[in-house]
Amino acid sequence: MFVFILYLLVINTLSFIQIGYDKNLAKKNKSRISEKALLSFVFLGGTIGSGLAMLIFRHKTSKKSYLLKFWLIVLMQLLLTYFVYNYLLSK
Repeated sequence: MFVFILYLLVINTLSFIQIGYDKNLAKKNKSRISEKALLSFVFLGGTIGSGLAMLIFRHKTSKKSYLLKFWLIVLMQLLLTYFVYNYLLSK
């Protein structure tokens, strides 16, 4: 369990930094981090870090296609968590 919590802490920290860095690149009109890379970190568990960074840096909050993909990943993670908790861990 400790390893899982440590993993989530690291992936969320990296997700937060990645969104902030991409915002900085956008301000400087430089080559950006791909949406695929940003969403990969969300998919791997960096949902909270990415979500907080999006709010704090006001980055990717008006891009509907990105938000749709982001929230689909969140929904998938919630459903997976529900399934694991109710059907695998409760027995």
